[in-house]
Amino acid sequence: MPLRPSGFSPVRIGKTAEVPGPDETTPATVLVVDDETALAAMIGTYLERAGYATARAETGPEAVRAARESRPDVIVLDLGLPGLDGVEVCRQVRTFSDCYILMLTARAEETDRLVGLSVGADDYITKPFSPRELVARVQAVLRRPRTGTPGEPAEAPPRVFGDLRIEPGARVVTVADRPVELTRTEFDILDVLSARPRYAWARRQLIDEVWDRAWVGDEHLVDVHVAHLRRKLGDDPASPRYVETVRGVGYRMGPG
Repeated sequence: MPLRPSGFSPVRIGKTAEVPGPDETTPATVLVVDDETALAAMIGTYLERAGYATARAETGPEAVRAARESRPDVIVLDLGLPGLDGVEVCRQVRTFSDCYILMLTARAEETDRLVGLSVGADDYITKPFSPRELVARVQAVLRRPRTGTPGEPAEAPPRVFGDLRIEPGARVVTVADRPVELTRTEFDILDVLSARPRYAWARRQLIDEVWDRAWVGDEHLVDVHVAHLRRKLGDDPASPRYVETVRGVGYRMGPG
């Protein structure tokens, strides 16, 4: 059954008992932030059954504090929160954590999704949604490699495009020797593009590589993240040096 928002009383922040994760090692932790008790509890139950540890918060300030304390691998973050809304929570969390953030919202307007992505969210899910879809999204982001392109040696040589230098293994990016702070998703997109610099990547291909082949949603999500990436690299969209638009296809690396 799809989950639909409704009014419920608050819950306290609290971490579940540690359960074996999918790889039978320390389980990944998912922080569920929603002010609807029943919904948050149901999400937590599905995640725990999938082998994840969970923590919960129901207000914006609690969410920021819980993110610092529990150091989650993923945050499932509702946009409509008391105290601080989800956008501001995301903005503050991004100052100290690069964990994956999945925005959860009942709002259907594209503007709300774009605002969430603009402050550092990696993906979004719109209510009503299937609990299995949410678990699949969490599993998908956690399958993404933490260092470099899949199958690439940890000490892969730097990739240089003019003033842009990418160190895949260290996940370090500099422009004219100036460090550039990227979110995991932004780095992963740049990593994929730079690994095959003359290849024109379609949006769907980038989603398959960066998100997951099972990902379902608006493929223009890629455009939002590319726009953020260009801004941080100081790349002019009208005359890009680093990330070029291939009309009718998608994107490829520029010469720098």
